[in-house]
Amino acid sequence: MTRVFSGIKPTGHLTLGNYLGAMRQWAAVDQHRSDALFCVVDLHALTVDHDPARVRRLSRQAATLLLASGLDPELCTVFVQSHVDEHARLSYLLECVAMDGEMRRMIQYKEKAAREQRRGGSVRLSLLTYPVLMAADILAYGTDEVPVGDDQAQHVELTRDLAVRFNQRYGHTFVVPRATHPRVAARVMNLQEPMSKMGKSDDVGPGIVYLLDEPDVVRKKVMRAVTDSGREVVYDREARPGVANLLEILAACSGGNPEALAGVYESYGSLKKDTAEAVVEVLRPVREKHKELCADPGHVEGVLREGAERARGMARPTVDAAHRAIGLLPAAGG
Repeated sequence: MTRVFSGIKPTGHLTLGNYLGAMRQWAAVDQHRSDALFCVVDLHALTVDHDPARVRRLSRQAATLLLASGLDPELCTVFVQSHVDEHARLSYLLECVAMDGEMRRMIQYKEKAAREQRRGGSVRLSLLTYPVLMAADILAYGTDEVPVGDDQAQHVELTRDLAVRFNQRYGHTFVVPRATHPRVAARVMNLQEPMSKMGKSDDVGPGIVYLLDEPDVVRKKVMRAVTDSGREVVYDREARPGVANLLEILAACSGGNPEALAGVYESYGSLKKDTAEAVVEVLRPVREKHKELCADPGHVEGVLREGAERARGMARPTVDAAHRAIGLLPAAGG
C-alpha cells in the first residue's frame, strides 16, 4: 500500500482550517486507501519561545482531536513525535547532507528571522534546522505521499532533495516522497483578514474558528466575518476575498461548489447565516467525540503508546540503514 505521513504541530488550538484542509481528508480518505501515519509533531513546537506545560496540554489535545475527527487506530498509526527516537536520530544525519544556504532560503525561516531582527532580537537555531527534522519525520517511514497545504510544499521539496542527495552519496536508502494537495479547502482564510491563512498559532483572533469553540461562538465569529465592498454575492478570490472565503467554507462544509453557491445568495447576511450553521454542524460530531474521549484519558494514552511502538518498528530499519550507509559504526551486538 501507498504510505502516507502527515503531522500536526501543537503550537495552538486546532482550527476549522486544520479540519477542512487536512484532518477530515485524513479520516475520510487517507486512512482507508493507504498505510497512513499521523503524528503530533511536538518537537517542532520547541522552535519558538513556549510554555512547557502548554505544549504538553496542546499535544494531548491535538492527539485527542485527531481521534475525534475520525482517525481509527485500527486503520492508521497515531502517535507523538517525541515518543519515537528515530526522528531525532535521523534528523542529525540529514543535517549532515543539508546545506546552510538552502536552509536559509526557506520562506518561513526568512520571514520569521527578518521579523525578529526588526524587533532587535534573534531566532532559535532550531527554527533554521527544523525543516530537516520535518524531512526526517517523512523519510524515516519510507513515505510515498505527504498531504500538505501550499505553505508546506517547499518543505516537501527540501525533503525530496535531501533524500536524493543522500541516496546518491551513500547508496539507496530512502524513498523519495511526493507532496499531495487536498482538492477542496486546502487553505481556509482568517474571517477578519481574508488574505491571511486561518492559523492556529495566533493565540487570539475573532477571525479564527477553533474546533472546540461553542456553537454560539462559531456563529458570532462567522456573522462578524469581513466581507467586501458592494452588495452582490460573487465568487472572486482576488477582488472579493472575504466573500470568496465564506463561499469556500460553505462549499467545503456542504459539499457544494463556491461558484454555484454564489448564485444562490442575494445578500451577505444570508450567506453568513448559512455558513455559520454549516460550520456548527460539521464540527458538532468532532466536539461530541472529543468530549467522550476526554472522559476516558486512559484510552487516548493507550492509543498513543501503541502508535509509538508501531511507528518505532516501522522507522528503525530505515534509520539503522541510514546510520550504516553514512559510515557510523554499529553498536556492539547491533
